[in-house]
Amino acid sequence: MTTSTGHPILDIIVVALALTGAFFMIVASVGVLRLPDLLLRMHAATKAGALGTGLVLVAVAVYFGEVGMTTRALAGVAFLILTAPVAAHVIGRASYASGVKLWKETRRDELAEYYSTHSPTLVPGSEVRQDPS
Repeated sequence: MTTSTGHPILDIIVVALALTGAFFMIVASVGVLRLPDLLLRMHAATKAGALGTGLVLVAVAVYFGEVGMTTRALAGVAFLILTAPVAAHVIGRASYASGVKLWKETRRDELAEYYSTHSPTLVPGSEVRQDPS
């Protein structure tokens, strides 16, 4: 078993992609540990985590260079790109609706007019946003 692709340029590309991906995953984990509220933590985890994992999967695709492995790695990247933002959105909405407190430094709460403080459902009539013009 060899530890390189046999091409020095490809080895450099693989190492650069893997290290960059690892860096973004570390940034995501630090964000999850250090940021003050659920929504900010979730933002760090989904953005930086998905980018880091995607870069590592691209490094895997470049390293192996086989059609089957490349297809699987790129399918994983596509899956991450499609599911991470949707999952974060759904979890964020559910946490907001269930009353998870925002960070005290949050400047605007754009959802306050759409959710009742007594019920985790939308306020009747708030589903349609009217255009002021």
